[in-house]
Amino acid sequence: MFVRIVSGLLVAGAAGTGAFFGWAARHGEIAKLAAPPDPKRFPAEQVERGKSLAAMGYCSVCHTRADGPAYAGGRGLPTPFGTIYATNITPDPATGIGLWSPEAFRRAMHEGIGRDGRHLYPAFPYDHFTRVTDDDVAAIYAYLMSLKPVRHSAPANELDFPFNLRPLLAGWNLLFFEPGRFVPDPARDEAWNRGAYLAEGLAHCGSCHTPRNSFGALIPGRRFAGATIEGWHGTALDAGSPSPIPWTMETLVNYLLDGRDPNHGIAAGPMTPVVDLLADQSDEDISAIATYVLSFQAGRRDDGAAAQQFAQARELVVRPGAPAPALDEALRPGYAIFVQSCANCHRQGSRFTPLALTSTVNGPDPRNVIQIVQHGLKPPRAARGFTMPAFAWMSEKDMADLVRFLRGHFSRNPAWTDVEAAIREVRAARAH
Repeated sequence: MFVRIVSGLLVAGAAGTGAFFGWAARHGEIAKLAAPPDPKRFPAEQVERGKSLAAMGYCSVCHTRADGPAYAGGRGLPTPFGTIYATNITPDPATGIGLWSPEAFRRAMHEGIGRDGRHLYPAFPYDHFTRVTDDDVAAIYAYLMSLKPVRHSAPANELDFPFNLRPLLAGWNLLFFEPGRFVPDPARDEAWNRGAYLAEGLAHCGSCHTPRNSFGALIPGRRFAGATIEGWHGTALDAGSPSPIPWTMETLVNYLLDGRDPNHGIAAGPMTPVVDLLADQSDEDISAIATYVLSFQAGRRDDGAAAQQFAQARELVVRPGAPAPALDEALRPGYAIFVQSCANCHRQGSRFTPLALTSTVNGPDPRNVIQIVQHGLKPPRAARGFTMPAFAWMSEKDMADLVRFLRGHFSRNPAWTDVEAAIREVRAARAH
């Protein structure tokens, strides 16, 4: 009897597993085109609009490997589950999407299903792109099909079991994916709705600035609350923004277009190519995004004047005979390193944003400071005059002492913990 029960359970389990995988694979293949579409069939205005929309979606950022042709794929995207390699989206018929029909491309964008019927990993942000209109998707398709074909196959993904089983993504979609086009909020004005459409759709701002759960899905109710992305901390954009001085429409628009604001700092890390691409967007669209983002900061009660006074009081005068600031004993080693390596650019009267005003120093996570110290700062093209060299030669102890000093002297927030562990994490990630 026991053997029969166990056998029955195994058969039922196998049948259930088979049924799930059959259900997960229910999406059929969309037939290939006979040949890539002739770029001349697409109106020039549609192609140009598609180019702008692709830039708004930062498509080239993920689909271009270092020093490789644009959109030809091959860039590794690190995730907590392993590395996913972006695919070739040039119109090459063998290795790209040259034989994809408009319907196949639209399904990928809106449903996360490839032409062959396989589920796409949500590292491709179809959970955002599902909000994009059919007309905008068609324009992006027209632009991509007008590109020069590049023959290049991306490496195989390096995902741990069971995350390498694509049918499981059907379950992920069932739990976390809400397909559907953007619906304007009638209680909001045109600018806010345009900003919401862009930020929640093509620009997928939440992908970097919203925390995720253990399954890699965005956490509902915590939109723009900050997140870890590619070894950086995506700064909170809601009322929990760590910026000591509140963002305004003017300062946020300038930052999105130029990557720099005197009271907030300079864009770095994954935000750098974003700013470079946003710089070519219309002022109206950037203002709309700023309108939408700033609506999440409503209710912040910040004293900008007090923040400015604190920043001025913490500026360091570094010259022969100048007295050292009063410091806790634990911060003195970091101060000595700062004087030796940093003070030439970050002393009183510097043209750089005071460190006490930056989100980097005031944020909840030390990773951004460590990344910048370790690898230097290569800002967006509109702020190229504000570069910073890398200090990767520092020992772990010296870097930890410096990071603790920066936080302890230039911020009123609590000290960071596990700084050494964060330094090892940053260095190990780049080493791979």
